[in-house]
Formats: sequence, structure tokens, C-alpha cells
Amino acid sequence: MDVMVVGSCERPSTPAPRKGRGGIAYEVTVNLRSIEDICLCCGSLQVHTQHPLFEGGMCAPCKDKFLEALLLFDDDGYQSYCSICSSGDTLLICESPSCTRCYCLECVDTLVGPGTSGRLHAASNWACFLCLPFSRSGLLRRRRKWRERLKAFYDREAESPLEMYTTVPVCRREPVRVLSLFGDIKHELTSLGFLDTGPEGGKLKHLEDVTNVVRRDVEEWGPFDLVYGSTPPLGHARSRSNGWFLFQFHRILQYARPRPGSPRPFFWMFVDNLLLTRDDQATASRFLEVEPVTLQDFRGRVLQNAVRVWSNIPAVRSRHTALTDEEELALLARHTPKAASTTPGPASLVKNCFLPLKEYFTYFSELTSSINESFYRPIHAFRVRGVAFHAVGAIPATAPSGFLETFRVPVGKCQEYVQLTVSRVLVPRVPCSDGHQEEM
Repeated sequence: MDVMVVGSCERPSTPAPRKGRGGIAYEVTVNLRSIEDICLCCGSLQVHTQHPLFEGGMCAPCKDKFLEALLLFDDDGYQSYCSICSSGDTLLICESPSCTRCYCLECVDTLVGPGTSGRLHAASNWACFLCLPFSRSGLLRRRRKWRERLKAFYDREAESPLEMYTTVPVCRREPVRVLSLFGDIKHELTSLGFLDTGPEGGKLKHLEDVTNVVRRDVEEWGPFDLVYGSTPPLGHARSRSNGWFLFQFHRILQYARPRPGSPRPFFWMFVDNLLLTRDDQATASRFLEVEPVTLQDFRGRVLQNAVRVWSNIPAVRSRHTALTDEEELALLARHTPKAASTTPGPASLVKNCFLPLKEYFTYFSELTSSINESFYRPIHAFRVRGVAFHAVGAIPATAPSGFLETFRVPVGKCQEYVQLTVSRVLVPRVPCSDGHQEEM
């Protein structure tokens, strides 16, 4: 893959003094202030901590915003916000098949050099600042061992009782091994690319009744990387008490956990479809050592369903939206057994909560990609308000029907229309030469 290299060594020309983040270059190049003493996200000189990914400081408000957006993904499979400042309406997407990171235009132009975002828009392919083989791009310099620093940053700064596992380089990722209890999440994980019928795909074991399952069984079936469990969907008949699902999940979870001190990433999730009593919810929080998050499903302005989630998967808490007692009672009254067949199950509501696992395990994904250049020539990749696109040149008439989807979208202040094409391709595991240089 051709890689567009921008600003690998050169610093921006001497800037004029400005306030805010626009003054970062002036403070560093003219006032000779260390970039570690400046907030890389907003330009504030009131530094609270250091940015975990790039050399530079971070003020307290930007630290909180960074933690809130950390490993938060959009429906398109890319991270929701800029990897530097955790903001941005228009984001440049890294085109390395193994990377899901985005960068806002302002960060790129401020820290790499004025006009850099425009040059990236014209690039055939672009590997981001965490994927490039060199560490410096203008004022932006990748930290050594940034994966370990990101974990240390989260464990130190986040108000969470749970540790964050160190993200895994692409060359070391393995297929995910899943134990699904009561509810089956095969469809959701397959649609996200984690499960596949080939040898490279992950594996899932589904159990509805675990009454007679003992530790030896779980150890023989495992090891597992993800354990999922849920109460039945609202309106579905059940022969067990609601608390039974919680206690059995916790029991099996203890059997599946790796040994204490193991660095192997291990994730779990328990989903309650509004069936647990307040006492059961308190018990779940005590046993699972984390408070629940409420996720809601809206169709237009109408609340269709909601679930409570206990999990150690990163960014789940960022999806929390509070549910009032009146809304919960309305949902319980609406979901009769007759309506249960049309009600989305709990797994469908938590599907996107599994996206952070892309940083830990192998996945096959339908991505916008320029791998198949026999059909078109990409010009740039970007996202506007959460929608990822590749702008393209001419499309040969020989392109297979259904392989390409073409759009005409207004871009920029002049509302100039460009033709956009999305290609659906299968992206397999990538070898260690993908350019990730976290040890540099």
C-alpha cells in the first residue's frame, strides 16, 4: 500500500503569537517552552498531566474529555473522536487496515503544519501518526511505548475500580474466544467481524443451561477471552427466577477468569433486560464490582427498549443515558409476550459496546478501503459527523454490480459536490510490518 507521508521531520515556519491552541507552535518555537508544559488539546498552560499517546501536556478538563471518549466507537467501526484532542466534527481516517483512529483537521494543521489536512485530503493513502514508522511529524511526536502509557494513564486518572488492559499490537492479536451464557451473541459478533467460519476467525460456545457446569468443564472448553450473559428479553417466558441468571453468570465467570496477575486481556459483560429488582441490581454491583450503565433504544423520539449493563469493556460507561422510573414502568407495561417477537433482544442493544475489542483481538471487517485499486483510485478518506467516506476518481463500468455504492455529497464551504464510493471488502489479519511502532 502506498503511504502518504506528511511533515515527517520539518517543523512549521515561525508562527505569529496567538491565543489558545493556535499559539502552541509560537510557544514552542519562539518562546522555547517545552511542549510538555502546554496542553496539546487546547493550548492551555495549566497542565494537569501528560498526554498518553503524544509528547505534550493535558489540562484537567481535556483529560476528563479524553477519558470519556477513550476507545469510544461509532457505528462505522472507527473511533468517534480525534485521537489527540477527543473532539472534531470533520475527522481524517487512518487508512491502515488495522487502525481505527481518526484525527481532526485542527489538530493536524496546528501540530503538524498549516495546510497539512488539505494535503492529506489529496493523498492516495494515509497512515496515521501512530502507524507511521517514524515518531515525529512537525510538533507532533509519538511517545515511546504508548500502549503501556495509555493503560497507565487510564488506571491513574480514570475514576473506575477496573483496570484497563494494554492494547495489543496487530501482529500479536489472536481470534477472540467467547463463552455466551443464556443469550446468544453470535450474530452480533459476526456482524462486527470477530467471528468467522475460517481458521482465522474467533470461536463461540453458547450455553442456555449451566446448572450442571463445573469448573473443569469451563477449563476444558476454554480459555475464553470474553464471557457474556444476560437475563431473557422482556415478554419472553422463563422457567428460572431473574436472580438465577445473575448468580449463575457470576459463578461461571469465576471459572473462566485467567489466573491473578495474568496480562492476558479478559472481558466480560452481563446484561439485564430490566428484570432485576433493585436489590438484585445492588447485589450485581457488589459481586461484579462495577456500577451498571443504562443503554436506551430510540426509534425517532420513541423509547423502544432499554437494558442495564455491567462490564469491564472500555468505553461502555460513556454510552450511559439515565432511565427514569416512569420510562421503565412504561417499557415493562408495553412488552407483553405477544409483542416480544418484535422487541430487539439485549444483545442487539449492546452490539457496539464490543467495538473496543478491535484493539485486542483479530477481526474481519467491512471497511471503506483502497485495497482493490483495480476498480477505482481513492483520493482521500474522511468522516463528517460520524460517516466515513473515500473520495474517488472515475469508476470503470466493469465494476461488479453491488460491490460499489456511489454517493454525491457536498464537501467544504463551497458545497462543491464530489462523487464518493464505498467499497465492501474483507480485511484479514495484518503482519507485523504494518508500521505500528509503539516501542520506538
